[in-house]
Amino acid sequence: MITSGSRKVGDLIIALFCLLIVLLCLLPMLNIFARSLSTPSAIINRQVSFLPVGTNMDSYRYVFKDPAFSRSMLWTAILTAICTLVSLGITILCAFPLTYDNLKGRGVISTLIIFTMYFSAGTIPNYILMKDLHLLNNPLVLILPNCLSVFNMIILRSFFFGVPDSLKESAELDGANPFTVLVRIYLPLSAPVLATLALFYAVGRWNGFSDALLYMTSAPFYHPIQLKLYNIVNNLSSIDIAIQEGGGGIPAASDGMKAAAIMFATLPILVVYPWLQRYFIAGVTIGAVKG
Repeated sequence: MITSGSRKVGDLIIALFCLLIVLLCLLPMLNIFARSLSTPSAIINRQVSFLPVGTNMDSYRYVFKDPAFSRSMLWTAILTAICTLVSLGITILCAFPLTYDNLKGRGVISTLIIFTMYFSAGTIPNYILMKDLHLLNNPLVLILPNCLSVFNMIILRSFFFGVPDSLKESAELDGANPFTVLVRIYLPLSAPVLATLALFYAVGRWNGFSDALLYMTSAPFYHPIQLKLYNIVNNLSSIDIAIQEGGGGIPAASDGMKAAAIMFATLPILVVYPWLQRYFIAGVTIGAVKG
């Protein structure tokens, strides 16, 4: 009984600690949400903390009335779905062959792949490469260069190594080829880890903007939502600076618009996450219990 009581107390402390961490992570988002709904005068007077002062929907009306912002949101959703599917496919095709002991040059291939995880050419050589490949201002430049994460490939390969060899051997005895083994045995068992990797890829693509900033300078139609948000925030900041230097208008009145734009761009990925949470937890804890 003493041991059971101590364990319950320890579990309660861990749960409270995790809850505290979650709350600390949510505080900045709550502050942005409060600023997006507060009046400009409350923001200027710094009366906003984590609860909105009054109710002001003008910032959200400004965001929803911008057709470029809505178009960028739709394009980013399509781009995220395409990148996630392509990245998962390439990750699977890269990880699965490396599980075969009879694959010639497996050690060399693994070394070359892992080498790219620690060493890269840099921004300027990558830009020159994209230019030589005629990918500048091409939507493919947002998909192909980052379609494979070596870290995610290692996670998937480690999971494939955990699948019993007897399953693969019995399927091969029945005449199954490697593709059939992958589709009929490995992929059905890999749903949790694949969902976890899909979440990693989707969040990375949704939050990415540096590649579009560098490679899509003349194609604003294909700007993802984060780059659009980056431009909006910069433009509103420039307006605030001009107002302060000119001595007219209301400085920092655009903070509510910035907060509304951030909430509008962040909300979709927050809505998707709970649907994948159970797969995410299962994928993270794979291999924790043997038995």
